[in-house]
Amino acid sequence: MALSPRETALRRAQRNRTRLRQLANGRPRLSVFRSSKNIYAQIIDDANGVTLAAASSLEGDKKVGADKDAAAVVGKLVAERAIEKGVKDVVFDRG
Repeated sequence: MALSPRETALRRAQRNRTRLRQLANGRPRLSVFRSSKNIYAQIIDDANGVTLAAASSLEGDKKVGADKDAAAVVGKLVAERAIEKGVKDVVFDRG
């Protein structure tokens, strides 16, 4: 029986996460999500199942949107927060 498009997408996502965990060698993963209006980034420790650091373009007084400038601001924020938690090396999960 053929899988529905939703089931196919869920299986593919699980396969990608499993492969990423194998390649990570214990490093946390940096997950980035970009919607049409905002950008979000979080560093996730899969071994413990917790988010170590997160940032989005919704934070702060000035909301910057989802362009290149927003990506730079969010990247800087999430990097600063990761360094505070002692995270130096991550594996990129492009979602």
